[in-house]
Amino acid sequence: MIKSMSKKISSVKKAREDLQRIIETCKSVEAKGLDPYLVDVEDLIRAIREYFPNWEKIEDLCLDTEALNHIASIVKMQGEWVKNRATALYRDPFLIEEKILGLPLEEIVEIFLESWRPIVEFEQLTINSFSEALRYWSELPPLSERWQRISFTKTDLQTVTHEDVVKEGFLSSESFFEDLESLWRELKEAASVKGRVEYWDFIGSDTYEETVKRAYLTSFLITYGYAILEIRHLEEETFILPNEKPSEKRGESISFPISINFEEWVKWREGRKA
Repeated sequence: MIKSMSKKISSVKKAREDLQRIIETCKSVEAKGLDPYLVDVEDLIRAIREYFPNWEKIEDLCLDTEALNHIASIVKMQGEWVKNRATALYRDPFLIEEKILGLPLEEIVEIFLESWRPIVEFEQLTINSFSEALRYWSELPPLSERWQRISFTKTDLQTVTHEDVVKEGFLSSESFFEDLESLWRELKEAASVKGRVEYWDFIGSDTYEETVKRAYLTSFLITYGYAILEIRHLEEETFILPNEKPSEKRGESISFPISINFEEWVKWREGRKA
């Protein structure tokens, strides 16, 4: 009897751990904007159906419901993924290659002949074109003078440390964490309606220097678990989602560079004024 109860407790514990892994997997896909079809939804539902008879406590039923809710979000993402691909008339290159390889050689030749539109071009040097070319080359400055107009300084790409930012005057070492807390509160207020805010709309400011400072502090918000970066590759959109409190979980992290150059800032500012 004792052995049977011990076996049942062990089974319930394993089922809880599996449900927790399912929830974490779905959260990771949602937060990082990964391909939703990386998740085998049928396999997850099969596992939840198998574990359901083991639940006797309300906490386990809540965990079961949370797992189903995240799976439903993955199914919704899969539907949006298919809709976007269908709207863009996307065709998988692998399927196209398989289709071509499966066609008979004669049929490929016929398709090529029907779609082939040869271009015929006739070129001839005239007296006028020759005169224009001669005038162009005679008026062109010597090569040595033209090279003198080009001046540039070659520099290597470097990383910027916290000390470098303080030294350049972007931040104060004494107020760094105060600035971080203030920016976190600002993020939570900006995302209070939709739960998230577009990345450039959050870091963007009236001056380029202030925009760089906000982008730098925002990177620490994400690193320290104050916020989550959501990337939607198909829509080419990036969002920031604030956490209610700093996350203590430091799992696998992915470095995602975002260009904050002057041209991007000008483009964002002009788009905001339009």
